[in-house]
Formats: sequence, C-alpha cells, structure tokens
Amino acid sequence: MKIKSFLAKPYAAFIHSKLRKGMTSAVADQRGVLQMLIKSGGRTVFGKEHDLQNVKNYEDFKKAVPIRDYEAFLPYIEKIKGGEQNVLWKGKPIYFAKTSGTTSGVKYIPISKDSISNHINGARDALLCYMAESGNADFANGKMIFLSGSPELERVGGIPTGRLSGIVNHFIPRYLRGNQLPSYETNCLEDWETKLEKIVQETMHENMTLISGIPPWIQMYFDWLSERNEGKKIKELFPQLQVIVHGGVNFEPYKSKLLDSIAGSVDMIETFPASEGFFAFQDVPGKEGLLLNTNSGIFFEFVPAGETGNENPTRLSLGEVKTGENYALIVSTNAGLWSYNIGDTVRFVSTNPYRLVVTGRTKHFISAFGEHVIAEEVEQAMMSAAKQFDTHIIEFTVAPAIHVREGLPYHEWFVEFETPPQDMKLFAETVNNNLRAKNIYYEDLITGNILQCLKIRVMKKNAFIEYMKSVGRLGGQNKVARLSNDRNIADALEGWVKP
Repeated sequence: MKIKSFLAKPYAAFIHSKLRKGMTSAVADQRGVLQMLIKSGGRTVFGKEHDLQNVKNYEDFKKAVPIRDYEAFLPYIEKIKGGEQNVLWKGKPIYFAKTSGTTSGVKYIPISKDSISNHINGARDALLCYMAESGNADFANGKMIFLSGSPELERVGGIPTGRLSGIVNHFIPRYLRGNQLPSYETNCLEDWETKLEKIVQETMHENMTLISGIPPWIQMYFDWLSERNEGKKIKELFPQLQVIVHGGVNFEPYKSKLLDSIAGSVDMIETFPASEGFFAFQDVPGKEGLLLNTNSGIFFEFVPAGETGNENPTRLSLGEVKTGENYALIVSTNAGLWSYNIGDTVRFVSTNPYRLVVTGRTKHFISAFGEHVIAEEVEQAMMSAAKQFDTHIIEFTVAPAIHVREGLPYHEWFVEFETPPQDMKLFAETVNNNLRAKNIYYEDLITGNILQCLKIRVMKKNAFIEYMKSVGRLGGQNKVARLSNDRNIADALEGWVKP
C-alpha cells in the first residue's frame, strides 16, 4: 500500500465516526447553528435592520427575516462592493463566488472566513466517507481530475472574485497537488473547447483513478477521449479508474450513457455543492439519498414546493420535514445569507438520518395549463421509457407548445438520442403514459382533452453542445434547463432539429 492511501484510512475512519454521531443530533445541531448565526449576525447592518438581537427562537426568526432571492439581497451586496464592513456578516467577505443568475445577470455570493471550511470540508468528507464505507483508498495514489473554473481571480470592491470551483482550487491540500490534473495553466483557460482539448491531451496517458465534474461535462470528456483513441472505452484507457464524483444535475438521465462509455466497474459519489454552500453528499456508496450537512454553519429551512410563489409560505425547520414531500430549499449561512432561496427543490428519502435527493429548480417547471410538471417527473418518465426501449439519451429539454396550427396544445420534448428508438410514436406514447402516472394534473389535462400526447423532436448530434456554445454557456458547471414554462430555449433549439 502506498503512503497516501495508507495515511488516509485512519483519518477517513475518524471523520466517518464523527459524521455517524452527527446523524443522531442533526435537529439539535440545527438549533445550535441558528443560535450561532443570530448571535453573530445581530451586530451587522442586516441584523440591526431585522432586530436579530431580540430573536430568541425559530418562530421569532421567521417573523423577523422574510425569505429572499438574490435580487432582494442586491442592496446589501452593493454596500459590500462599495467597501462597507459588517453588512451581512462580521467584517468583509474573503471572496465573492461569481455565478450566473436567471434574472439578475452575474451574482456575487459572499464567502466568509467562517464559511470557507464548509466548501472545503464538504468535498473532503464525501471522499473520506467513501473510503471508510468501501475500504478503498487506493485511488488516492493515482491521478485525479479536479476540474475548476479559472483559479485566477479578479477583484470586485477589493474582494477576490471568481467561480467557486476556481476559489476552492486554491485550497486543494499540498499533498494532493501532485495528483491533480489538469495543470494550473489549463485550468486558467477560458475557452471551453480549447480547455477540454488540453485536458484530454494531459490526461490521456496518465493513471487516472478519480474524475469529478457535472455529468454532461464528464460525458463530453469521455466522448472526446474515445474519438481520439479509435473508439476505445474509458476502462481500456484508464484501467485503474475507480471513482467518479458528480453533482450539479440529476445523474439518472446521464447514467446509462456514462456507464456504457466506461464499460467497466466504477464507484459513484454524488454531491450537492453550490456557491451558497456545500449542502449534502452521498455518504454510503450505492445508497439513495445525500446526507444533509447539518452542522457546518448552514441553517436549513424548507418550503412546500407548491407554496414558493406565496407571499407568506409555510416555513419548516429540519425536524418538521416529511419524506416524499417536495420542498424548496432555503438557507441561512455564516457567510451572511439570510433565509435565502437558492432555487433548488429537494425531497427527503429518509429522516433517520436526514438524506435527500435534488428534484429540480423552483424556476424550472411547466404549468402553462395548470399541470405544474417538475424536473424529477419528466426525468423519471424519460428514463423509464429509455430503459424499456433500450436506448440511450444524451440530453433533452421540455417546453409547452401552446399556439399550435391544428389540434390541441401539447408538451414538446427536444431529445438528443445516441440511438433513437425504432418506433418513435410508441416511444412518445410510453413517455406520455409515464408522465401521466407521475403527475395527476397532467393526467387530468390529457383525459379532459385539454392537452394531446406529447411530441418528440429528434435533435442532431451535438445539438445541445452547439446550443450552449451559441449562448456562451458551454462547459464548466453550466447545464441545460431540463424544462421551461416558456419557449425561449425551445425556439433557440429549432435550428438543430433533425428534418
């Protein structure tokens, strides 16, 4: 056994034991986190405006602090950018994580001296739990891809600013630097296709043991590797590849194609990171659900998904959630976010311990006719049909077709297949029936002759890659919205539909 894996095992056992103990105290830990946030935040501009010093418990907190999105936080962010201190959290942020907003353009999410450990330790704990649960630490001796945005940071209001992954890149432990790929110079490249080509060149002949990234990026990387190596499968190129760490989107729509590209045994670790915090990770390989990070400076609230548009929605703390319900995730953090709606929806699969799955985005749904179809439902409908018809889906998105030339309106699915099913009509009917079984409102609209059966538009090869390139969002952590309540993406994709 080599030195890195040898030393990692006892540390993994220690962290694993600590997390197991934390599972039994999650609700109490959350109460403690809230009290810590209130105490520290009371002396800030935000805290004084919301009278946090007189907040004693969660009921008081809900009355004092309304749920906000980024646009409502902008006045405070502008104060910080203008040089003010103690605005949302004590002192000034040590970083701004720059991310894309749907309505506000670029968003600047504060990272404080207190919160940076959440981002670093979350990823660390995911790998250490895997080591402890599986007994496998050998991957620590090989080469690993820690793909990031550019680690070169700009300054906004005097604060170092960049993509979260670029910021975190600076905190990779020195003992892992020799294992890290791609090179610093390659990570600094901005053009995605140039960067990916360099990554392929730098990794093609290396002993790759771990690869991390969002599933669409990993698949694109695998495709490029295979094309440059006479169609070889990934396990042929990297026989020691043992672990894939993924997050950012639901893995299921990509799983079949990825496993086919690999053509061998590889363990998967799912994570739930965001610029606002590292929220959860898969602590047991192969087990459904991600363990919520309940004692890391983040207080979680949950709003029933159907109430996200309400002025005064129901707000639940961790001890009040139920399995099987869809919730919008709300966070307050030790970086100065307060009851912040991050835009993701989750569903708990267990409350002992608290494990959840990410079900979609609060702004990504279709309810043009009152059906309120969400990402989880369309993904499950598609994946079940793909399995039945033994076909691989590369990417897809869904939009309403409201103003049709003849007949009833319908849901329009833009799908890029690796190999399309032979009977496309039957495939569409199967997907449609699957969705009817998932969503009672959609079922009522079909049976009530308000909607007709969904229609599938077959896309050209690399259609979604070309689309993302055309809107300047190719690569990195960018992903295609699974479904939209408007036609913006659908209309832009028309140029890549097969005749």
